[in-house]
Amino acid sequence: MSSSDSVAAAAAGAGVEKPGHLEPSELGTKQYWDNLYTSEIANHASNPADTGTVWFDDSDAEAKMVAFLDAQEHDLGLDRADAAVLDLGCGNGSLLFALRDDGWAGRLLGVDYSEKSVALARRVGAARDVASGDDGDDGGEEEEKEKEKEVEFKAWDVLNGSLRDVRPTTNTSTTEEEGEDGDKKLRIGWDLVLDKGTFDAISLSDELDSHGRRICEGYGARVLALLRPGGVFLVTSCNWTEAELTGWFERASSASAGAEEGARLRRAGRIQYRSFSFGGVQGQTISTLCFVKEE
Repeated sequence: MSSSDSVAAAAAGAGVEKPGHLEPSELGTKQYWDNLYTSEIANHASNPADTGTVWFDDSDAEAKMVAFLDAQEHDLGLDRADAAVLDLGCGNGSLLFALRDDGWAGRLLGVDYSEKSVALARRVGAARDVASGDDGDDGGEEEEKEKEKEVEFKAWDVLNGSLRDVRPTTNTSTTEEEGEDGDKKLRIGWDLVLDKGTFDAISLSDELDSHGRRICEGYGARVLALLRPGGVFLVTSCNWTEAELTGWFERASSASAGAEEGARLRRAGRIQYRSFSFGGVQGQTISTLCFVKEE
């Protein structure tokens, strides 16, 4: 991270407050996403080249996220050879496929609370295998190597699913510290957690959690629970500014009910997109920030 990023991070984190809530919309409902991915599965079935929506494609966010990880890999303590990567709200799986194509060879797991999303991502992955000539019939050691490279997808609710169900299996995962409350003290230890639009959707839900809060309030604490110490969280949003994302994740994650005691997310970088000016104020249509878990 450059010195300018360090200064920006310090300035953004100084006295930052948790932002207010967004007005709920249908994009915050599971039914909306189930309907969308049902349609995209049908489209893919009739035309395998149609892999569905790539969110923020108009800003080239996916390519920029991959390029950022390439540039910052070692500074962030990541190793593409075996980094365990979890994509929250994987959609059609395009971000994980892009990472695999870029040489990230560790375990890549995409999760989504929509079973239809997972079905689409698996269909897209299978079509990619066919297109690359991998029909799964090589046998023996070669087949085992290919299975290790498979991008995985699983139906799992980031806010309510058991942490045990998404335990990484690489050498970089950490030990478990399990108390009477089970999941809350389970050190799952993903090296890298990704979010491309998922927090946006959760922020548009009107559901309340067991504490009577909008469910987006607990998202940062769940990200903390998923990351190993020193792990990286890279989040892209079209609904929140960089300052607001910093408020949600650098401050609110550590202050949230259910967060690991002493753990916090520290802003560690950003991605620059095309900017615009309106009324004398400069901004971007989307924002991507990088955070690192500290204890």
